[in-house]
Amino acid sequence: MTIFCSHCHRPLQAEMSCLPARAKQAPSAPRPFRSTKSASKARRDQINAELQALRSLLPISAQEKERLSYLHTMALVCLRLRGAQLFPPGLAPPTGPALGTELLSLLPGFLLVLSADSKLVYISENVAQVLGLSVVELLAQGDTVFDILDGRVGEDVHKKLLLAREEPGREVTFVSEMRTSKAFRLQHGGNRVVAVCGRFVTLRWPPSPSTTAFLALCTPLVQSPTDDEAASQDDIFQSMHLLDMTFIDVTESVTYHLGYHREELVGQSWYSLLHPEDAELAAAQHRAVALGAGAGPAAGTAVLRALRKDRAWSWLRVWARRDGGCITCTCRCLR
Repeated sequence: MTIFCSHCHRPLQAEMSCLPARAKQAPSAPRPFRSTKSASKARRDQINAELQALRSLLPISAQEKERLSYLHTMALVCLRLRGAQLFPPGLAPPTGPALGTELLSLLPGFLLVLSADSKLVYISENVAQVLGLSVVELLAQGDTVFDILDGRVGEDVHKKLLLAREEPGREVTFVSEMRTSKAFRLQHGGNRVVAVCGRFVTLRWPPSPSTTAFLALCTPLVQSPTDDEAASQDDIFQSMHLLDMTFIDVTESVTYHLGYHREELVGQSWYSLLHPEDAELAAAQHRAVALGAGAGPAAGTAVLRALRKDRAWSWLRVWARRDGGCITCTCRCLR
């Protein structure tokens, strides 16, 4: 039986356009639950109450708690949780808050503890004397060591930490600029150059990532000058090299800094003076300068260890640039 449309008297199978628009619409899906203002306020109040409860448990003064933002509160809580995982109750951390202010003031730098995955676990309070940032302000940068370091050295630092983790007890050292306060940067013209020396230690047996920590001492080095404002020419020597980094010439002041006479270095390779752990970083700098891949003055800059004639190591901040068929290096000794 054919059904005819009551509007146009034509079969419905032949024509559907005459149906009212509402009849052709698909059934609408049920509306999702919409939050009301009162429900949103209740959730915010609950979150605020939880954060206040967490803040009250932090072992800091009431005055410091009042200044904590939600971000700082969560950063400190996460730091404490990572510390509790590595140093459970009954196992006092060897570099924990038990160290008094007097003892910390005797250190040449601040203490740093990292988890196996490079997360920040502990930073001693005297970090403010070195970087101009409190522990809370430093944590606002991020929760890994890479968040507080200059980003250009991240890959090199990652390799050093990986090497140390594969060989627990092996000491590794790396130098990097660490983030500082705005006031520090205005006063000193940049971030702080810090030498980080540490090793991975197994805190409990059996060894695992959750029972292993990187314990390090972070020692500030003298602030490096910018290209136009060298603080003292007494700390600088210059050298010229072939493109393969063989010494062509070097200023006589190298004797004061490294103990070698000019004649001893001419004809030798620059790499013969470098610490084995810094050879890869130096090679990367060499390639960037020789191939002209560097962008800006910082691209040809590296902090390296050079072997003195007395067999000790000296830290050098090296600026390298290509001059035609030669490479010129300006080296500043970091103390």
